[in-house]
Amino acid sequence: MLNLPIAMLKFSLILFLLFQGATAAITSPQTGDTLRGQIEILGQMDVPNFASAELAFTFDANASDPAASWFPIQTYTQPLTNPVIAIWDTTAVTDGDYALRLRILLQDGTTQDVVVKSLKIRNNVPIPTATVTQTEAVFNFQPLNGTPEAPNGPTSTPAIVYPSSTPLPPNPASLTTASITAIFWKSALVVLVLFAVFSFILRLRKNI
Repeated sequence: MLNLPIAMLKFSLILFLLFQGATAAITSPQTGDTLRGQIEILGQMDVPNFASAELAFTFDANASDPAASWFPIQTYTQPLTNPVIAIWDTTAVTDGDYALRLRILLQDGTTQDVVVKSLKIRNNVPIPTATVTQTEAVFNFQPLNGTPEAPNGPTSTPAIVYPSSTPLPPNPASLTTASITAIFWKSALVVLVLFAVFSFILRLRKNI
């Protein structure tokens, strides 16, 4: 009968230690991350003796200054069990380096702070893209059957030589202008002679 209370006491002690070990945390983003647009902030704030909490940011250079001004993103009156504790619109913030802080106020008046530094907001900087370097293909043609390869570099084009014209020999059957004229007059003379002969013969027949 005494074993049951002892077991219950041990179980309660284990639960107490587990709850006491719960601490605040920011799991995302992490130090050095580059942020653009709407950012999900993941963290843990479900700690014992929770009273309230605040998520805020400041310039990274002021993160270690106790008197620095922190700009609230969201405040909490109840602890969140959801890993996403806030959505941060970084487009409303000028590009630069910032720090993020989750501060939890406990019921005894003490606080737990979690700070993530060197968060780089770069909404106005183009996203770098990988460049592809184009390389020219190199073709290595091997000559077939020992045929020598064409030499590299410009080659001279052989000049085109046209054959010269050779004058034709004179045609023996061709007639010149002088020859035609002589033939014409000879023919005319023959005709006249023949005409005279026929006329003489006709006159003789009439006289007989």
